[in-house]
Amino acid sequence: MVGINGAGVAAGRGAGPWRLADEMHPPGGGCRPVAAEYMRRFHCHEPEENQCSSAILKHIKAPVHLVWSLVRRFDEPQKYKPFVSKCIAQKGDLGVGSLREVNVKSGLPATTSTERLEHLDDNEHILSFKIVGGDHRLKNYSSIVSAHPEIIDGKPGTLVIESFVVDVPDGNTKDETCYFVEALIKCNLKSLAEISEHLPLQDHTEPIDI
Repeated sequence: MVGINGAGVAAGRGAGPWRLADEMHPPGGGCRPVAAEYMRRFHCHEPEENQCSSAILKHIKAPVHLVWSLVRRFDEPQKYKPFVSKCIAQKGDLGVGSLREVNVKSGLPATTSTERLEHLDDNEHILSFKIVGGDHRLKNYSSIVSAHPEIIDGKPGTLVIESFVVDVPDGNTKDETCYFVEALIKCNLKSLAEISEHLPLQDHTEPIDI
């Protein structure tokens, strides 16, 4: 099982070091103890020899309840993910096991992605999903996103951590695969930050309307 230790590196089962990207801390410098603890508790993957795994940290200048109101919308990832053009979620209660069909914008090596909700915790602010079908190269992709309150410049902020594990496609290296997925996640988290930081302050979590 892969997590993070104080130095920002952990060994996976045949997977090599865990990669970590945090804009507030230089590569190789690890992460703060509190972030390392979040990683240990909530971001555990078990990569196989033919898989790679990585984690991206994003500090957002908005309260956690605002950030989470966007992240938790399994039925509307396009609210902050710029590469999603359309999402059709199954009707009914969007609980664990729910499926969504995501259409991807042109320019990426994918057209559709079928994704299953694995975990949704409104108390701990954790969402996990797994890609189970579609036209893309991210086979056996699994993602965990967590949001944690922090103070940034003396004001309420949020630390968002997104980790993943995925098969390495034939013809690609682990580094190439990680760099590609990391670039997508960084774009998503950048958009999440920009949108969250401009949302009006509301002390509630937006419900999912079906």
